[in-house]
Amino acid sequence: MRIPMQVTFRNLSYSDAVAARVQREATKLGTFYQRILGCRVLVEVPHRHHVVGNPFHIRVDLTLPGGTVVVNQAPSLYASGQRSEMEEHTKSDEVAASHKCLDVALREAFNAARRRLQDYARCQRGDVQVAERPLRGHVSRLFPQKGYGYIKTADAEEIYFHRNSVLEGRFKDLTVGSEVIFAEEQGEQGPQASTVRASGRHPGH
Repeated sequence: MRIPMQVTFRNLSYSDAVAARVQREATKLGTFYQRILGCRVLVEVPHRHHVVGNPFHIRVDLTLPGGTVVVNQAPSLYASGQRSEMEEHTKSDEVAASHKCLDVALREAFNAARRRLQDYARCQRGDVQVAERPLRGHVSRLFPQKGYGYIKTADAEEIYFHRNSVLEGRFKDLTVGSEVIFAEEQGEQGPQASTVRASGRHPGH
């Protein structure tokens, strides 16, 4: 199914190749949830003085029956040393690096959209399995600027989770040691946590 699309470019020229890539990624989302009513994507390069790494900001807005899913993929932050190394590249190297950065930003944004979409579909279905067997763990590692972290389970295993898998946008409230309730699913890189919810407790409380 072809999803109605709107692609907007801000602070960079329109690209047929990028627009086609966005359409392909949106079509893939339709395999996870077949009732997407529309998809709006913003591809933006913020002003340079705000960015020290991957310069692309990607926003994906999905219109769904009874709600929306919104993903904001902010520019990545890297060490200033990496930036100085990039400044020594030739013009052709810079163009190639720019294409690679955009490819990475789009992939991460649509991966996040897929996870959010799966969570949305789960909630709509009222998945009995997720409700009946919640898993508990504690945040063992957290990388706020990069938007992800790891949960240590009762079996002392660590499971990856992304900020977009935290319910009600509560990722910013999590700290190392926060107790969370979550569901486990198989991601592209192995097991990962979804529908993560903070319980409000810490170890020993």
